[in-house]
Amino acid sequence: MDWLYSLFVEHTALQALAVLSLISAVGLGLGKVRILGVSLGVTFVFFAGILAGHLGLEIDPQMLTYAESFGLVVFVYALGLQVGPGFFSSFRSGGVRLNMLAVGVVLTGTLMAVLGCFLLDISMSDMMGILCGATTNTPALGAAQQTLKQFGLDASGAALGCAVTYPLGVVGVILAILVLRKFLTRPQDLQEKEKEDVNKPYIAAFQVHNPAIFDKNIKELGDLHYAKFVISRLWRDGKVTIPTSDTVVREGDRLLVITSEKNAPTLTVLFGEQEHTDWNKEDIDWNAIDSQLISQRIVVTRPELNGKKLGSLHLRNSYGVNITRIYRSGVQLLATAGLRLQLGDRLTVVGEEAALHNVEKVLGNAVKSLKEPNLVAVFIGIVLGLMVGAIPIFLPGMSSPIKLGLAGGPIIVGILIGTFGPRLHMITYTTRSANLMLRSLGLSLYLACLGLDAGEHFFETVFRPEGLLWVGTGFVLTVVPVLVVGAVAFRWMKTDFGSTVGMLCGSMANPMALNYANDTLPGDNPSVAYATVYPLSMFLRVIIAQVVLMFLL
Repeated sequence: MDWLYSLFVEHTALQALAVLSLISAVGLGLGKVRILGVSLGVTFVFFAGILAGHLGLEIDPQMLTYAESFGLVVFVYALGLQVGPGFFSSFRSGGVRLNMLAVGVVLTGTLMAVLGCFLLDISMSDMMGILCGATTNTPALGAAQQTLKQFGLDASGAALGCAVTYPLGVVGVILAILVLRKFLTRPQDLQEKEKEDVNKPYIAAFQVHNPAIFDKNIKELGDLHYAKFVISRLWRDGKVTIPTSDTVVREGDRLLVITSEKNAPTLTVLFGEQEHTDWNKEDIDWNAIDSQLISQRIVVTRPELNGKKLGSLHLRNSYGVNITRIYRSGVQLLATAGLRLQLGDRLTVVGEEAALHNVEKVLGNAVKSLKEPNLVAVFIGIVLGLMVGAIPIFLPGMSSPIKLGLAGGPIIVGILIGTFGPRLHMITYTTRSANLMLRSLGLSLYLACLGLDAGEHFFETVFRPEGLLWVGTGFVLTVVPVLVVGAVAFRWMKTDFGSTVGMLCGSMANPMALNYANDTLPGDNPSVAYATVYPLSMFLRVIIAQVVLMFLL
C-alpha cells in the first residue's frame, strides 16, 4: 500500500495533482445534485476541498500556491474574454439603467460591509471574505486575497468568511426574489412582455413611387438617408436581381430591404410605398421565392479578414451577391458596410450559385478550422494581464503603491482583448465550449485549492459565536441590497419584473438564482438583463474588493 500512501499523502507534484483532481471530481459530481430545485454546480468543489482539508488532506504549500494562482488567472482571463464583446455595448439604450441599478446593488452591499466592520467588530479582511461569499463572487475573493498577501497579511480569514457565507448567499438571492414577488407583484406583472430590439434586422418590401429618387443609383440613395438599410433584392419586369451600388432605381421597382423596424416608416417616405406582406416569418423559404437565386450562410474563417470592415471586401460589386444579415454569438446584426467582421461570423449571402462558391473562397467557410483552439492569444493575453496586474499604481494618501494583482490585471486585459482584439486583427475567437472549458478548469482548480486551505479551521469557525455572527452578517449582505434595489427598480423605475430579477441575479453573480428565475418566469427578459449587467458587476466587484482593502486596512 506504499504506492497509495505516496499518491495521496506524501508531498510530491504527483500527489498534489492527484488530490486536487480527486477534490474537483467529487465536487463537480455532487454539484449536479439539485435540492429544492437549486444546485451549486462547480462551486461545490469549494466545499469538497473544505471537507478534504478538515479530514487532514494537504499538499505542498508551494504547489498549493502555484495551482491556486494558475487556476485563478485562467478563470478570470477566460471570463474577461467572454464578457468583453458585450461589456461596452451593455451601456447602450436601456442597458444604462439596468447597469446603474446593478451598480447600486454592488455599492449598497459594499457600504454595508464597511459599516459592519466598525459596528460588529469584524476585521476588514474577514468582512471582505464574508461579502464575497454573500455575493457568491469567487473572483472578488481571489482579488481580495492577492491584496492581503501584497500587504503581507494572512488571507485565510477571507477564505473562511467566504466559505461560511456562500451557501446562504446562493439561497438568499432566491428568497429575496420570492419576497419581492409575493409583496410587490400582481398577476399581470409576471406575464411576458415583448421588448423591442432596435438592433434586430427587419425585412420589408417597398415599391418605388417617389419621383425624387427615380433614376438614382443605390449609392446615392444611401447618401440621401440617415437610416441604415440594405437592399437585398430588386424585382423589375418579372425578374429578380441582386442590386449593386451602381444599380439605378426606376419607377415601379419592388425592393426587398433589410433595416431596423423603427426605420420602416421613414423608408416608406423615401421609396414611396411599403407592401403589407410579412417577410419576417420563420417559415419563409427564400430559395423557393426566387429559384434563380440562392440564400446561404457562409462562415468567416480566414484569419486575415478578422477586424476588416464588411464594405472593404466589395462583395456586392465584385461577385453580384448581397450580404443581408450577420449572426454573431447567436445575435442577428444588420450587415452595414461599416460593420467589422470577426472570425466565426455567419453571413447570410444571397446570389447565384456560382457567385456563392466564389464568395466562399473569399470568406473561408472552413468550419472545422474554428474548432481548433487558438492558444497563442490565450497565453499572450495571460502574460499581458499579469504585466498589467504587476504595475504599481500610486494613489494620493497611500504610502505604498497598489497593484491590480492576479485577478484584476487578467480580467481587464481579457475584457479589452475580447472587445478590441478583432479591430487590431487579433484572433480571439474561441468556441463557447472551449471558453467554458477554460473557465471551468481554472475555477475548479482555484476552488479546490481554496477549500483545501480553508478546510482545516472551517468547522471550528462555523460552530463558535464568531462563526454564527459571520453567517448572519453574510445573509444580511445578501438579502438587503437585493430587496432595496429590487423594490426601487420595480416600483419606482417601473422596470418589468423579469428584467428586475435578471438584473439582481447578474449584479450578485448568481447563475443558480437565474436558473430559478428562468424556470418560474415566462420569456427571456431575466437572461437578457443578467447578460447586460454581469460584465460591469463582475468587474466592479473584483476591483472594489481590492480598493476597499487598500484604503481601509
